[in-house]
Amino acid sequence: MRSVTSAPAGQAALADQTDLSQLQPGAWVCLVWDDPVNTMNYVTYVFSSYFNYPRPKAEQLMLRVHNSGRAVVATGSREEMETDVAAMHAFGLWATLEPAA
Repeated sequence: MRSVTSAPAGQAALADQTDLSQLQPGAWVCLVWDDPVNTMNYVTYVFSSYFNYPRPKAEQLMLRVHNSGRAVVATGSREEMETDVAAMHAFGLWATLEPAA
């Protein structure tokens, strides 16, 4: 299984690469979607401030959102991912959750 870093409220945030097949059964993911409203700098700021990602990691995720249309930004229990999705909405980002498998 991949390494994880600490995230808000004890949630598990994804490390460098997202390989959903390696996540534990029952895990959920928080997806952030590209939108025509928020700037790349703002999305990087959100990922840095909320998930406590270092700037290079936040930029990498932002570019994944921008170039691929979406990115998995965190993984954990359904309740934890609901909290993360609500936080992303509060920041004005488009986010959803779904089962990891």
